[in-house]
Amino acid sequence: MCRSIKTLRPPALPEEATEEEIRAAALQFVRKVSGFRAPAAHNQEVFDRAVDEIAGATAGLLDGLEIRGAVRKP
Repeated sequence: MCRSIKTLRPPALPEEATEEEIRAAALQFVRKVSGFRAPAAHNQEVFDRAVDEIAGATAGLLDGLEIRGAVRKP
């Protein structure tokens, strides 16, 4: 996979991942899958939508993970 996507869950990150970190990982994923670093103007909308959807799915995943031995914040 893409080496520049870092692990966003504890204990790899001492704190919860920020929205910015989640979006950066989603962007790297879309770039890798699409093969485009920056899409052409006619593909920009679908590219951005994919980043938004993946960022949302990633946030949901991180919120739902149970990390054993870690203290969950309310």
